[in-house]
Amino acid sequence: MAALLLRRVRCHYLQAHFGPQLCIRNWSLPVVMSIGRRGTGIAFSAGVSLFGTSALLLPGNFESYLELVKSLCLGPALIHTAKSALVFPLTYHTWNGIRHLMWDLGKGLKIPHVYQSGVAALVLTVLSSMGLAAM
Repeated sequence: MAALLLRRVRCHYLQAHFGPQLCIRNWSLPVVMSIGRRGTGIAFSAGVSLFGTSALLLPGNFESYLELVKSLCLGPALIHTAKSALVFPLTYHTWNGIRHLMWDLGKGLKIPHVYQSGVAALVLTVLSSMGLAAM
């Protein structure tokens, strides 16, 4: 009962302040992937910008900060997870960019193909981000 009331209040609040589009109960895979592509593009560009700015402004060089991370004695699982998280926006944005380029060529525009290419892009993203993190 409380969950139903909370859902109604949330949807009413979202509709009143943000529009009815945000109250869709089941978002489709292409919608979620489109939002994800925009988000990873922002994350990737913000990460590159922060890295470049920090390289200019922080004292020392890259090797000194790499030695600092090595001195923390973090486990290999944590290091691999962090590297995967850092490379995920790049791989996700790249694979979905290739998917969008195929759509620009007029290939894979039917709804079943859109879902198939979405799943393929997600699988390739996970595999390539884990592979790049293992290097």
